[in-house]
Amino acid sequence: MLLRKNIRLGKNKFYIFFLILIQFLFFCLNSNSENKLEGKFTNIQVLDKISSKNILLKLKNGEETKHKDLLIKSMKCKNSEFDDNPEITAYIQVKDITKKGNDDVFVFNGWMFSSSPSIAPFDHPVYDIWLVDCY
Repeated sequence: MLLRKNIRLGKNKFYIFFLILIQFLFFCLNSNSENKLEGKFTNIQVLDKISSKNILLKLKNGEETKHKDLLIKSMKCKNSEFDDNPEITAYIQVKDITKKGNDDVFVFNGWMFSSSPSIAPFDHPVYDIWLVDCY
C-alpha cells in the first residue's frame, strides 16, 4: 500500500513539473515573438521636391541623423503581426535646422504608418518623408 502512494506521489510531481515546463516554454516563445516585431533600424524615403531626387535613409532607432536641412530621429519602429497585410509603424521626430529661432520645435513629431502616410502627414515645403521598412 505504501508503495502505491509513493508511485502516485511521484507521478503527480512529474505532471506538475511537466506543466510548469510547458508554461515556461510558452512564456519564452511569446516574449521572443514580440521582440521580433520591434526593429532596431528604420528605413525612410526622403523626396527633395526641388530636385526630384529620392534618397533612402537607414536610421538607427534612438539616434539622430542629419540629412541636408533636417534632423531626423526614429524613436521606435514595429512590424505588424500579420503577414498577409503588413503594416509598419514608427515614431519619428523631424527638426528643420534652417529655422534658427525654433530649435525646440519639431516639424514632425509622431507615429508614421507605411500603408497610410496621410493619417499623420509630414508637411514641409522642400521635403517629403515616408516610412519604408523596419528591421
